Amino acid sequence: MPPSQTVLTTSHFRLSVPGVVIGSFRECTGLSMEFEVFEWAEGGNNEFVHHLPGRMRYPYLQFSAGMTDGAAMQEWFWKTREQAELKEITVELATQDGRTTRSWSFADAFPVRWSGPTVGADSHGMAIESLDVAHSGLKMG
Repeated sequence: MPPSQTVLTTSHFRLSVPGVVIGSFRECTGLSMEFEVFEWAEGGNNEFVHHLPGRMRYPYLQFSAGMTDGAAMQEWFWKTREQAELKEITVELATQDGRTTRSWSFADAFPVRWSGPTVGADSHGMAIESLDVAHSGLKMG
């Protein structure tokens, strides 16, 4: 019998820059990467087209449905404006009890859009902030 795997539920994403936790968010999109694909039709061979890997592409990380309890997010945003400061960031998938189940690091990251706090009718009175972050790619090891 294969080993059982834990299903992750009631988790949140924690965003931090070195030494500072920016905030926790219920949703994070953009945890992806893909190659551009170059198609090369070889002359004289009409049977197939070569597919070659090109540049790696990374979408913005988009954090939403969260709220910070301090000014760390706005301070990071303004520091980027003033100093063009690029940071390595860490995104952790954490359980309700704070245990980290997965984590990712991204190079040369900076915030590009912030909105909030807003309160929606279906949010049960919870104020919500969102943040978009550009980066140079997933850091491996």
